[in-house]
Amino acid sequence: MHGNHKPHPAVLKARLALCGLLVTATVLVGCERGTSGGAGESPTGPSGCPAAHSEAQAAVTRAEKTDVPWGGPTSGPAAVSDRTIVYVAQTMTNPGVAGAADGVRQAARVIGWNVRVIDGGGTPAGIQAAMSEAVSLKPSGIVIGGFDPGSTSRQVAQANAQGIPLIGWHAVAAPGPSRRPELFTNVTTRVEEVARISAQWIISDSNGRAGVVLITDASIPFARGKSELIRKGLATCSGVKLLAYENIPIPDASSRTPREISSLLSRFQSRWTHSVAINDLYFADAAPAFRAAGENGSGPPFNIGAGDGDPSAFQRINGRQYQAATVPEPLSLQGWQIVDEFNRAFSGRPASGYVAPVHIATAGNSDGATRWDPSGYQEAYRKIWGK
Repeated sequence: MHGNHKPHPAVLKARLALCGLLVTATVLVGCERGTSGGAGESPTGPSGCPAAHSEAQAAVTRAEKTDVPWGGPTSGPAAVSDRTIVYVAQTMTNPGVAGAADGVRQAARVIGWNVRVIDGGGTPAGIQAAMSEAVSLKPSGIVIGGFDPGSTSRQVAQANAQGIPLIGWHAVAAPGPSRRPELFTNVTTRVEEVARISAQWIISDSNGRAGVVLITDASIPFARGKSELIRKGLATCSGVKLLAYENIPIPDASSRTPREISSLLSRFQSRWTHSVAINDLYFADAAPAFRAAGENGSGPPFNIGAGDGDPSAFQRINGRQYQAATVPEPLSLQGWQIVDEFNRAFSGRPASGYVAPVHIATAGNSDGATRWDPSGYQEAYRKIWGK
């Protein structure tokens, strides 16, 4: 079994119980909030799904490597001078949005540009006002930081009409240029890869025998899509059972997550061995409920966040406090990439096409770090820009 922790006795007991049950022909099914799935049935043998388990182990081993060489651009236009970038943030209380903004600031200092951050405050009205202000400033470029451009379609159209290039960070589902909405490029990891590796980590870590709780925010299409992809990934292993599919809107996470976790612990007890959430923040809110129930911080359940890899997630992972792993975004790298993509836009060049590969961070490979910051990118971009 792959993993950076020893199986808890409750997990071993649950797995032994699973092994003794009859094999069924049922496929993995999800449970919307408030309902439970048919966990319990599992095939006999060394793993709940030998082929899928073997594939998951190999994928996780690759994703956990920290000495990955730079695979991004090594050539491009020299730095264009005297540019001003406005970063419109969905909310700077979102660690992912704030981390990418910090990366933009760092890179802008190197290339010699000015950066202004306008905080949308996390509300539709606030984000629209922030975008309106950004367009009125007539900057060289605008970053759409972590929100759907469709929610500010009027401002996006105005920027397009004025020839102001727009670059998204997690603005649309796919990385790269976008025609509708019109973005020079969108900087993000591939959601399919993030979802797949999150599911594979559970399959690998559990030896193909797990009872899983999946947490999403169904009000956000991107988040719901990611969770559906995770569910499909879990379904590749017949020994993995989805106990519950919890819908907790991110704005309500702090108030609702503790209640939901307490209810789930009562319902599933030792059958609940693993959790996966579309964002690390859920486990910050879940920790008090786990602690109050007397659960060990090192698990079970063993929890993985399918984004963003903010400092608090790393702190929980390194301290073995109710989170075992995360699939982090390389936030600083992505901020530098945003600046490089703008430099290509200003120079009349196409987008670089670079997409950062997925990574899994655990206590075993993070070396006490509080973010995923791969090597090589700063040197590469400095060389491209002539800085």
